Amino acid sequence: MPTNKNALIRYKYLDSLLSDYHHYYDIHDLTEKVNDMLYEDGFPEVTQRCIEKDINTLEYAPFSAPIERFTKKGKRCIHYDNRSFSIFKKEISREEQNLLREVLSTIGQFDGLDNFGWLEDFKIGLRIEERRQIISFSNNRYLQNSNLLGILFDNISNEVVIRLSYHTFSDETIRSIDFHPYLLKQYNDRWFLLGAADSDQKILTFALDRIDKVEPLPEKKYIDCPEDIYERFDDIVGVTLYEDRPVEHIFCWVNDSSKGYVNTKPIHESYTPLKGDKDTELHEQYPNLEGGLFFYLDCIPNFELIRELCSFGGNLVVLSPESIRQEIKSRLTAQLKQYQD
Repeated sequence: MPTNKNALIRYKYLDSLLSDYHHYYDIHDLTEKVNDMLYEDGFPEVTQRCIEKDINTLEYAPFSAPIERFTKKGKRCIHYDNRSFSIFKKEISREEQNLLREVLSTIGQFDGLDNFGWLEDFKIGLRIEERRQIISFSNNRYLQNSNLLGILFDNISNEVVIRLSYHTFSDETIRSIDFHPYLLKQYNDRWFLLGAADSDQKILTFALDRIDKVEPLPEKKYIDCPEDIYERFDDIVGVTLYEDRPVEHIFCWVNDSSKGYVNTKPIHESYTPLKGDKDTELHEQYPNLEGGLFFYLDCIPNFELIRELCSFGGNLVVLSPESIRQEIKSRLTAQLKQYQD
């Protein structure tokens, strides 16, 4: 056995990489990946020759790892020939089993995860019994392509570039794009995929029901998201972000019959009700708006925000800015015209 005190650390990194069937790693890739992990954990980097020796060591006792070398698209790749093999495999404790039973039973109640074959195998292996549903999540039973959730989850979690074939609501022409997937997000009972275009790393959003095909591209290098993907939702309602639009200070009034609903389910996290002297001052300024509640939002206007504001009908009035007032007025006028004889 080698005396290098960092050898076991490298073996741990190599064990995870050699078990990865979602990518095709050659010795150069393995060296780069291991050095990245060493650097992140504060250890010195090593040479490719060192990694080659480590892999040779893993092939013999006491590890006896079943390492396979094969060629894929001209690339000399290396991985375990048994994807379930690990030099660090151990039995999980009873407490861990109990926790996994609860977590898996909850996950199994989501619709759209039917294609998680490994999840079902895992449940069988742990002898997790069927149990009645005690938490009911909102879902759309008519959502198209919900079977893609498992495929996309798998590619995101394993950092695999994909080729998306898709079409839009207004155009059935199928287009394709090489795509680095980052996040699956649900909004209004629909699922959306966020990621970066391979060509220019621009962040894009695709509705799952507009996706026609997903093809993994394990030979392409996956690029991590250059930003905090969750911050994209800080200033918007829903999933549509117009990067060229500024945050607007949106001033509204809601009547007594809907103010409790808005208070307990704010339209946006920036929701701020106006009370006390400010409320009295505003009622003097807007004498036609009796009772109710004045509030403001700070967010970027988009389709989802306008639709949400319109959904309250006459129970909610946008007082400023004028651009949003006019957009809502145009929508309501068009809607009223369709109901006229």
